[in-house]
Amino acid sequence: MTQGPASIRQLLHDHGVVPRKRLGQHFLADPNIIAKMVATAQVGPDDDVLEVGAGTGSLTAALADTGAHVVSYEVDSGLRPILHQVVGNRPNVELRFEDAVDALPSAIGPGRWKMVSNLPYNVGTRLLLTLLRDARQVEEFTVMVQQEVADRLTARQGSRSYGLPSIVVGLTADARRAFTVPPQVFVPAPRVSSAVVVARRRSAHEHLDDVLDLAAKAFGHRRKMLRSSIDPSILLRAGVDPHARPEDLSPRQFVDIWEALHD
Repeated sequence: MTQGPASIRQLLHDHGVVPRKRLGQHFLADPNIIAKMVATAQVGPDDDVLEVGAGTGSLTAALADTGAHVVSYEVDSGLRPILHQVVGNRPNVELRFEDAVDALPSAIGPGRWKMVSNLPYNVGTRLLLTLLRDARQVEEFTVMVQQEVADRLTARQGSRSYGLPSIVVGLTADARRAFTVPPQVFVPAPRVSSAVVVARRRSAHEHLDDVLDLAAKAFGHRRKMLRSSIDPSILLRAGVDPHARPEDLSPRQFVDIWEALHD
């Protein structure tokens, strides 16, 4: 079943469902964008795919069409009849009606996973960063997020968007913005554009959490020089200018500071 704007509105109407702003619900209603996401993720029959925010099942169905095994989370139980109608008879789709924020990453099975999702606006960033930190079995991410979130995830040091999310991504994955998505391809249309970000996991520092805690401490004093939150002698030992500010440092330099602290 191809889901364009009219068919999604009809599905919602037929089942008495009203999109909820509190849940960040904006249902993707463009088959071409959906196909582009699936192609970008290079999903195939040998893949285990994690989807968060199944919505009306448009992306879920496209992922299932590849033959992949799809585990799809949806927090809104009101969408249960729609999803059962759209993908409920697919043997390669497992629907889980629970809050992915609570369930993940512990509920992800072993193996090598890809995450392909139109992430809910309200929890997408937090969930993605958690999975990058703690779900090593998810090796590739192809996720749609708000454009400003995509800016933060892919920002380079020195830019206005650069911050702790950029550090998390920079220390765990190689990430890029794949393409932008206009508001009018969603039901209901959000006020902002979206973007698809692709992140492929790479080996992280063995003390990743400690390094990120250090970076978080530094960004807690974003407007101040690093010497206000970190001993200047440690910064010099790490080859970092004590007069620099957190946004001036690359992810690797935070690793250097942590190693200097524990040398």
